[in-house]
Amino acid sequence: MIRPMCTAALLLGLCVSLISSSSVDAAQLELKKGDKIVYIGNTLAERMQYFPHFETRLQARFPELNLVVRDLGWSADEVTLRPRSKDFNDHGHKLEDHKPNVIMAFFGFNESFAGQKGLAKFEKDLDKFITDTKKTKYDGKSPTLVLVSPIPHEDLHSRVLPSGEKTNENIAVYAQAMQKLADKHDVVYVDVFAPMLEPMAGESDLTINGIHLNDEGYKVFGKALDEGLFGAAPKYKTDLATLYPEVKEKDLQFFYDHRAVNGFYIYGGRKNPFGVVNFPAEFAKLRKMIENRDQRIWKVANGESVPEQVDDSNTGDFTAIETNVNRPVDIFDPAAEAKTFTLPEGYEINLFASEVEFPDLENPVQLAFDAKGRLWVTTMETYPMYLPGTPPDDKVLILEDTDSDGQADKQIVFADGLHIPTGIELGDGGAYVAQQPNLMFLKDTDGDDQADERTLVLHGFDSADSHHSISTFTWGPGGGLYFQEGTFHHSQVETPYGPERLANAGIFRYEPTTEKLDIFVSYPFANPWGHTFDDWGQNLVADASPGANYFGTAFSGDVVYPQKHARMQQFLKKQWRPTAGCEMVSSRNFPESAQGNYLLNNCIGFQGILQYKVKDDGSGIHADPVDPLLVSKDTSFRPVDIQFGPDGALYIVDWYNPLVGHMQHSLRDPKRDKHHGRIWRISYTGNDLVKAAKIDGASVPQLLDLLKEPEYRTRYRVRRELRNKDAKEVSEAIETWMAELDKNDPMFNHHLLEALWVKQNLDLVDADLLKRLLTDGDFRARAAATRVLCYWRDRVPGTLDLLEVQVNDENPRVRLEAIRALSFFEGEDVPRAQEIALQSLLHDQDYYLEYTLKETLETLEKRAKQG
Repeated sequence: MIRPMCTAALLLGLCVSLISSSSVDAAQLELKKGDKIVYIGNTLAERMQYFPHFETRLQARFPELNLVVRDLGWSADEVTLRPRSKDFNDHGHKLEDHKPNVIMAFFGFNESFAGQKGLAKFEKDLDKFITDTKKTKYDGKSPTLVLVSPIPHEDLHSRVLPSGEKTNENIAVYAQAMQKLADKHDVVYVDVFAPMLEPMAGESDLTINGIHLNDEGYKVFGKALDEGLFGAAPKYKTDLATLYPEVKEKDLQFFYDHRAVNGFYIYGGRKNPFGVVNFPAEFAKLRKMIENRDQRIWKVANGESVPEQVDDSNTGDFTAIETNVNRPVDIFDPAAEAKTFTLPEGYEINLFASEVEFPDLENPVQLAFDAKGRLWVTTMETYPMYLPGTPPDDKVLILEDTDSDGQADKQIVFADGLHIPTGIELGDGGAYVAQQPNLMFLKDTDGDDQADERTLVLHGFDSADSHHSISTFTWGPGGGLYFQEGTFHHSQVETPYGPERLANAGIFRYEPTTEKLDIFVSYPFANPWGHTFDDWGQNLVADASPGANYFGTAFSGDVVYPQKHARMQQFLKKQWRPTAGCEMVSSRNFPESAQGNYLLNNCIGFQGILQYKVKDDGSGIHADPVDPLLVSKDTSFRPVDIQFGPDGALYIVDWYNPLVGHMQHSLRDPKRDKHHGRIWRISYTGNDLVKAAKIDGASVPQLLDLLKEPEYRTRYRVRRELRNKDAKEVSEAIETWMAELDKNDPMFNHHLLEALWVKQNLDLVDADLLKRLLTDGDFRARAAATRVLCYWRDRVPGTLDLLEVQVNDENPRVRLEAIRALSFFEGEDVPRAQEIALQSLLHDQDYYLEYTLKETLETLEKRAKQG
């Protein structure tokens, strides 16, 4: 018996109807020898390449047909909304390039979030799609169209995740519309919504987030889709477990073709002589490799044995690439490189780690420190992209200084076999790592410091340019994971709350606790590669290519896709470009005069770390240059990330490479270095190093006390560690901790703010504490609390009333945060939000207030017109 996930009477009736219609004994789809089957549509289709259980069943069912299957699925695609980067479709992956005999279309899920209001549009769009597809001919013949319904939203019985009840009501309605149109046009329709209701009910665990199937879920789905198309499964000639890895390997090679990183360079708007010369041969070779794997699939499906390794000797050769670099390329050893550094008086630099002691430290990109004080870093030896036939083996390394002498003496490979991991951040018991074009979560479950679970948690980030791919991972104080991407990219990601889209650069904000994803900033950046926060939650953003630096509050209000925020002034005058990585000074090891300074890496022209003195300026900030913290005369020194460590020293990731330009030289230029990388460490000799806080193994009360530490990065890691604790235990301990705080402590209000942020990290809404801080005597606390109110706006009663008070606050920073927050309101709240925003004009104005008000009003006006 099906335990209805559909509790509404309407949905229950639809479920019964769909279940009845899905009982298909006879085959709906007839296949012929050599047929080519192409998947298109949303993430349900896209993830089929990672868990190809359906194709495995298909090939096993029809071993004599030599079927060719290609997955063109793309996260969050809709019938009439399938954004791609410029010239993407010229890469040989339009439907007319594949000439499919069968098109399997997976739509309806993302469209269903429009509810009844969007149903008529969906029916009109789908009707046209079916009509157009049936009219289209490939090699003189129209393809057979198969419409596949969405799957149900699984209720994971989570305190913080949606149950999916409303989503399933909408999916059932949209699935019924799909079936109606399939009947009208006499095309094949497969209902997988109803057959999967029962296995996804109760205590099932078939998805990673309620909407995206895991491996076990795709086994259930593959069987439902297979039997919905062809009836009961026959006896196979081969074992499915033997065939599955062959299908998966073919899909992997096709993935490297279809979703090639640097596409904008290979075949898009940056297609220069270098891209034209070498990549045609590479992709010709890759496509022959894919054909070789098709043939292995057919043999294994027929019960034949195949060699252990694929023979790709027939796939051709690469084009020989000659360098265009006529100057000598100097590679200094670490000792020689260190002699090129100049620092201000009182500072010193030492080598923490290099490729000499740790050969795996190749092309390091981003670092993070764990609760034990160990340094984690991603490496990119595979850069700039996969070379056909050479399996990528980028890594996440753990480097440890076991004797506290300031130098690493131990390495652990946490994860290998990665492909262009441009970003990393630790949290939630594992590591979030960019794995183009996805976000992967790596976890060690048995305590050996090696990842044994790898989960693709978010999909749909574009990979048009590996330099512009998701990067610069950092936690915000409230528990959002921020990461950035550059221009040329068109990303769209499915979430349990609906799709999120971003075109041509911006910043994402992801809450792993709730699975919410927002576009934090949609702005015409070139390539943002730096993001940091100050002690009070104000964020600063660095745009690498132009060397621009921005005050984050002002341009992080909401926009209506594909709208971008207007150009905004910078908070400092650019000295150099391009930049990569930024940090605020917060360390008792550094001198008092440097506290709160903004540090900014620069990696071409001027190689070193720029330094700026920051001050409040009206609602925003302003920064003036002071002496650089580090200057290097070695043109191969490439600082790409910086962060203060647990000991209060500043750690610098050095890509160390003589060639970094991807327009100036071929991506395959033989003088590009792949085997060097260093981590440097700067400390101030006038002060002691900071005694590293004991975070690993600390109790919840001990961790809460560490929130009083002066160092921002200590508190940062403590909040991250508290995310791993039981939410109820933390909530109770916070109440005790706050009650014992000294109200005469100058940092009392900041301690309360830290408590609020911990609750936000765990999604523990505390309206009383929030309201206390909204009226705090320090404007910085009021501004920070207003940011929290923005993200709790749907769960704090009277949010608009509270924002009306903040819009009229005596301090411009608080007013700015409130104006920003008003941009997020929708529907019937729009008129009131507009009226409150306009009240800000009753007070003195400055540049950021005027800018943000204009942006907020434009967004609200667009929503008002949408109705």
